[in-house]
Amino acid sequence: MSPPRRLLSEFIATGLLLTTVIGSGIMAERLAGGNDAIALLANTLATMGGLYILIEVFGPISGAHMNPAVSAVMATRGELPWKLLPGYLVVQLAGAACGAWLAHAMFDMSILQFSDKPRHGGGRWLAEAVATAGLLLVVLRAPSSRVAAMVAAYIGAAYWFTSSTSFANPAAAFGRMFSDSFAGIAPSDVPGFVIAESIGAAIGVGIHKLLGPEQKI
Repeated sequence: MSPPRRLLSEFIATGLLLTTVIGSGIMAERLAGGNDAIALLANTLATMGGLYILIEVFGPISGAHMNPAVSAVMATRGELPWKLLPGYLVVQLAGAACGAWLAHAMFDMSILQFSDKPRHGGGRWLAEAVATAGLLLVVLRAPSSRVAAMVAAYIGAAYWFTSSTSFANPAAAFGRMFSDSFAGIAPSDVPGFVIAESIGAAIGVGIHKLLGPEQKI
């Protein structure tokens, strides 16, 4: 695929991912009657379904990374040209912000907003490192025919076994700071998440190398 088509694919995929995460969070919060467990379950199921479809649809075009950490790792492995990496990062961040705004527009909310939802502390930073390490391990080791299903299943599980609800994605953290909703994160807490996610990605790559060559079937 030509670079413009790959960049457009990443922009649309990342935007739709954030629309799915934030939009389903808004809907879940409105319908759950104050029950956060039900809201999180609905948010989880929508995100899993969205992830699976987005990877299947956009994967053949751009790889459907939707995640700067994944793109950076793919560049180091030679699976993404280094010259495309800056473009991928830009369109992923831009797509994440646009996805948040699209979700707000669909729910008749103020389009431009910032989150007041605090997400900080050692436990949540550790959770983000764990979530991102696991995600990279799945991406690198999953059989090619099952990447979409395995990534979706892992993120769905990590929504519940991590205290951070598993952003595992610097672009997601960036986009979610623009939404004062169920899925939001305060802008001041985004740098901590991004640092933890970057460390987690490096750990995931390290574990992958220790386990030996993957078998892509």
